[in-house]
Amino acid sequence: MLAMPTGRFIKRLLFIIAVTGLAAGVVVWLHSGDVAWAHRLWTLATAPVIAGLAVSMVRDLLAGRLGVDAVAFVSMSAALILGEPLAGAVVAVMYAGGNLLEDFAVARAERDLRSLVDRAPRIAHRRKGTLIEDVPVDDVAISDTIIVRAGEVIPVDGTLLSSEATLDEAALTGEPIPVVRARGDGVRSGSINAGASFEMRASARAGESTYAGIVRLVTAAQTAKAPFIRLADRFALVLLPVTLVIAAAAWQLSGDPIRGLAVLVASTPCPLILAAPVAFIAGVSQAARLGILIKGGGALEALARTHTVMFDKTGTLTVGGARLVAIETAPGEKPDEILRLAASLEQASQHVVAAAIVSAASARGLSLDVPDIVHESSGAGLEGTVDGKLVKAGSYQFVWGAGRPERWAARALRRASWRSALSVFVSVDGRLTGAILLADELRRESPRAVQALREAGIRRIVMVTGDRSDSAEIIAAALDMDAVLADREPSDKVEAVAFEQRQNPTLMVGDGINDAPALAAADVGIAMGARGATASSDAADVVVLVDRLDRVPQAIIIARRARRIALQSIVAGLALSGVAMIAAAFGYLTPVAGALTQEAIDVAVILNALRALTPGWRPHHATLQPSAAKALQQEHVELEITLDRLREIADALDDAAPELAEALIREASSLVTTKIADHERADEGLIYPKVAKYLHEEYGLSAMSRAHREILHSSRLLARLAKELKVEETDRYLIRDAQRIIESIEALVRIHNAQEEDIYEHAVTG
Repeated sequence: MLAMPTGRFIKRLLFIIAVTGLAAGVVVWLHSGDVAWAHRLWTLATAPVIAGLAVSMVRDLLAGRLGVDAVAFVSMSAALILGEPLAGAVVAVMYAGGNLLEDFAVARAERDLRSLVDRAPRIAHRRKGTLIEDVPVDDVAISDTIIVRAGEVIPVDGTLLSSEATLDEAALTGEPIPVVRARGDGVRSGSINAGASFEMRASARAGESTYAGIVRLVTAAQTAKAPFIRLADRFALVLLPVTLVIAAAAWQLSGDPIRGLAVLVASTPCPLILAAPVAFIAGVSQAARLGILIKGGGALEALARTHTVMFDKTGTLTVGGARLVAIETAPGEKPDEILRLAASLEQASQHVVAAAIVSAASARGLSLDVPDIVHESSGAGLEGTVDGKLVKAGSYQFVWGAGRPERWAARALRRASWRSALSVFVSVDGRLTGAILLADELRRESPRAVQALREAGIRRIVMVTGDRSDSAEIIAAALDMDAVLADREPSDKVEAVAFEQRQNPTLMVGDGINDAPALAAADVGIAMGARGATASSDAADVVVLVDRLDRVPQAIIIARRARRIALQSIVAGLALSGVAMIAAAFGYLTPVAGALTQEAIDVAVILNALRALTPGWRPHHATLQPSAAKALQQEHVELEITLDRLREIADALDDAAPELAEALIREASSLVTTKIADHERADEGLIYPKVAKYLHEEYGLSAMSRAHREILHSSRLLARLAKELKVEETDRYLIRDAQRIIESIEALVRIHNAQEEDIYEHAVTG
């Protein structure tokens, strides 16, 4: 077990001494009436706290700071000098307890860089002639030939010597899709070899390579942050001179130094010492219940002052991985069969894309077969036997060669390009049958989270990402970002954060190792840590422990309310202390009575500060059970398969012959009638009446009912068209009309489902 830090141990010891001495003195006084011994015990309880305070004050003065400690020091010292040790002991207990509480509130979690350091390779495989030797990575020299085996982290920056290499650069750029580098391209340390072994020539030593630079950036950003100035210290700069003036005036005008002492005791800054830490701890506790870990009061106050929010893209605004977005098919082929064969084959691969394809097939409930005689060409694709058929899956060149693509294949490549997607082509027994498109996609809650940030008072929202500009700009436009900064390295992200910081308090949200320097550099860093991104979590001030982006605006709302309550508590406490000081100055309060009055003020301040434990008052509404909302959303997930098929039918109608077009249109009409129309009717008649009672008035369902009517109207139009369809009358104009109806239904249902999910989420939160 790690030893407790010395400072924290001393604070706990001083609190124990103060409480024990005060209690012992009271027991002796009440039991035996021996006032002298009681005074000695109270003095012994107070003196160590004064000594500790003196050391702390000297340290603060040398650093150019003066805070609440000065008022407490003066009042306790005066109490002992003027023979009022009970008042001094009471102040000592209040001060030591409040200081200890503050220490718990503002102490930051250790920013441990162990995850970054542990991930860095220790050994490199260096080739000299025909000999391969393992050497410490620090011994690698520029121009050394290095072998990087499958699954290993590249140890140093260099130039690729092999014909090609497939690299997972997510740790550096955040981009989840592996990239292919050709001979002569630069490769960077920290990337993972996602393909076969390759050779590279070192162009930098380990200490000067990209990954080492990330570690240095995080360390520098953490140490460069200015120390947090306690909220209480700002008020103490006014309280201290006012207190001394009133105490001196009371002594001078009455001729009784005890009156001056009573003023000092009544002014003891416990509201300052207690209010902010209690409110901040309460805010931290409330956030923790939502899966938000805020590392102390300093982080919470900085969070409350946020003006600008900067987001990483991949894994933060998006789901952060390869996801099935479409299946393009050759004429006459079935999408599910293409996916089933490809997924069956990909079971034999450890590639990240293979895992995404297998996962997509499993989500559709497809039954996979065990592949046989599988050969993998790392970074290109693989081939093998599935159900007795020769199946190939991979890049277009791997599957089909350099020949000119057919019209459907060209369309697939074009769609993959503008959607920033990866295309995996599939052939069966030498016949090209389809292409599986994989890409990152927007989180469902991202639009709602960005809107909630605007409503919470955030003035500027920026995306900063290592991804390509075309991909980043699509996401930024969808979320109405104020600015987008793409193609940014970790050091570029730090510079972008620093630029925004010079304008306004800035918050950075990210999830990957490449985000860690920016998270550490920002006024507040929030790490999306649900997936175990240890490096970013260590560098951040706030960690979201659940995979929900909407927790970011909730954290800001909680922080602002906690800070507002802390300020209210401080102002109210100081006002009450001011009344007590005036009463003491006129002789209505003795020093002990002043200390007890101050204790009552402290209780009131603490009770008010504890309001930060709750989300605040609002009209009571019953809330929908999360399990019910999840069940409703699951119906939408199941409906996605139907919507995907409608999109495929619309695409297939582009060049379908009349006979095929008739079959496709009838299939689309059947799907819309039995799957979509029935679902919307059930929503309108059964679900909406149940959900309505959980919604605030402004979240009515009338607009959603209007969408139901439009979907059902389009459904009837398509059914009528399909019913009257005759092959001999099926021309390109009729097919185009059918396409338009199918595409409008598909698009309308998708956006309608997204809006419904927002409503369900609101019904859960009330």
